[in-house]
Amino acid sequence: MALASLRRLTLPLIAGFSLAAVSQLAAADTLKFGIISTEASQNQAPLWEPFLEAMSEEIGMEIEPYFATDYAAVIQAMRFDQIDLAWYGNKSAMEAVDRADGEVFAQTVPDNGQPGYWSLMIVNQDSDLHSIEDVLANAADLVFGNGDPNSTSGYLVPGYYVFAENNVDASTAFKRTLNSSHETNALAVANHQVDVATFNTEGMERLEITAPEKAEQLRVIWKSPLIPSDPLVWRKDLDEDTKQKLRDFLFSYGDSDAEREVLAPLQWARFDESSNDQLLPIRQLELFKQRSSIAGDQSLDDSERQQKLAEIDAQLDQLGERMKEIQAADADSTSDSVNAG
Repeated sequence: MALASLRRLTLPLIAGFSLAAVSQLAAADTLKFGIISTEASQNQAPLWEPFLEAMSEEIGMEIEPYFATDYAAVIQAMRFDQIDLAWYGNKSAMEAVDRADGEVFAQTVPDNGQPGYWSLMIVNQDSDLHSIEDVLANAADLVFGNGDPNSTSGYLVPGYYVFAENNVDASTAFKRTLNSSHETNALAVANHQVDVATFNTEGMERLEITAPEKAEQLRVIWKSPLIPSDPLVWRKDLDEDTKQKLRDFLFSYGDSDAEREVLAPLQWARFDESSNDQLLPIRQLELFKQRSSIAGDQSLDDSERQQKLAEIDAQLDQLGERMKEIQAADADSTSDSVNAG
């Protein structure tokens, strides 16, 4: 029996404990882990169960998974202290940091050896669409499967590189636009329910395993620049003892064959330390997208537009300076390592 479960069974038997005290102590033995909805929860749960069981055993706390129907629900759960940590994409992590007092502390490392992953635009193999130019030229006649609004690869990245850079509003350009999970978008394209949709390379690799016949029906017509691997985020006010237990577990996990087998269904090899600085490129993308929208907004007078653009440019400059500081520190670290060698 897990240590946390045993505690919950024995606590009510201890004389002198009020029900409130028992409830509070039991809650302290449970860590609530949020998981964003890249596919249906009934499909995700079996993939996560072995990993969460390993974490529970190692840190001596029961791990309670929290699956939701969309990314926003996981962000809100952290905001209202209903979860303690979560696996997010970079965009949803940014929202959790800004709105839910979250803090990036770890980064997943893909099992394919890549430094991150890529956003995709996909069509059916028999589609007449062969490029983004084809999609934009025919958008008024197409049904588009966009990603969850808090998805990095499903929404933010294509929103900037595909649409903002081409001065296109994806919400109005198409005959119809739907917002769905990665898995739903891919299956909708394979089944001819939408004409074009966002997806990502991690989702494609998983679909090739779970539904290879559907994956064969897909054709990639666009691939984004590299997206940093997904972060893990905890509440900043999580107690330090629990934070250290999580560090000890995560940053040593993935060394053995058994551990790698547990991580394989999640397409991870290990975890690296990280921080909120991981989100800087995503913040730049979000600001670039806002800037493009403001620059083309004809409802604003010139003075108002210039003021808003100046505010965004100042934020971009600040982010740029921080990026330079990080790059300089990385260069110094690499130089020190080489000299030591």
